[in-house]
Amino acid sequence: MPRTRPLLALAAAATLCLAPPPAAAETTEIVIGTGSTTGVYYQVGRALCRLLTRTAPVEGLTCRVEDTAGSISNLRALREGTLHLGVVQSDWQYHAVAGSGPFAAEGADGELRALFSVHGEPFTVVARADSGIERFSELAGRKVNIGNPGSGQRGTMERVMQAMGWTRDSFALAEELTAAEHSLALCHARVEAIVYTVGHPNASIAQATGLCDARLVEVAGPEIEAMVAELPYYGITEIPGGIYAANPEPVTTFGVLATVVATTALADDTAHAIVATLFDNLDTFRRAHPAFGALQPAAMARDGLSAPLHAGALRYFRETGIETAEPAGQTPG
Repeated sequence: MPRTRPLLALAAAATLCLAPPPAAAETTEIVIGTGSTTGVYYQVGRALCRLLTRTAPVEGLTCRVEDTAGSISNLRALREGTLHLGVVQSDWQYHAVAGSGPFAAEGADGELRALFSVHGEPFTVVARADSGIERFSELAGRKVNIGNPGSGQRGTMERVMQAMGWTRDSFALAEELTAAEHSLALCHARVEAIVYTVGHPNASIAQATGLCDARLVEVAGPEIEAMVAELPYYGITEIPGGIYAANPEPVTTFGVLATVVATTALADDTAHAIVATLFDNLDTFRRAHPAFGALQPAAMARDGLSAPLHAGALRYFRETGIETAEPAGQTPG
């Protein structure tokens, strides 16, 4: 009997050595496509990732923000499966769902799903003070940055150009700079005016107004009014006065909403966890950027959302009693 104890001990040791290690928690990485690092979309992604990382609503969940060309690029990347979430303008969400505008060749994206909307985004025009440009119509014949291909401001500018009866040839120069480049190009007189669809205050606009005394330009007139009346995702809005140097008065323009979208490939429980994390910590999110300060749950669950709500998001809104624009009888799916 004494001889068997060492053998039993060796056998037990061998069993321990051969046993598989405990299973590691499965890692789920969420990649959020945003926009330029100087824009508010990037701040949406950063603030959401920080909340997800801090609260860890799903075991093994990690989050990463990607700076991208913007809304249209994000929607195409979602369709291709290279992003999990995208921050996009409400107008381009509409076109992706409808298969219209820049998405006419691809057709309607039946897998696109909305999670929530965030801040408002006025179409913002900034001109050099020495350009003499005081009204939007005066951009014709000037050197203008119309935005980089794939960005929301480029798409919006093209729609506005259509309303105005303009083409690229209507400008002395039609630059295609990114939001990270356009303010310095304005200050260095490479262009006389820039366009940007963005929430305010914005660091890039502050740079232009602070460094070279640039001025915000009113975007108004019968052509703009007719365009806004025709298209449900636009609305007349105002950029408050006093938030940028040398711009004390409010400026009238039109705008869209920033929205966060995914596809049906995002697991329902993961979508539910993302939405719950944001809405349950909305006060923290509001403090992440001045543009988020006025966010309200009811509007975030309803406004600017053309795509069907993701099943996970819809489940959260129903659990918490937040009203949505979804038909009352819709089955999550």
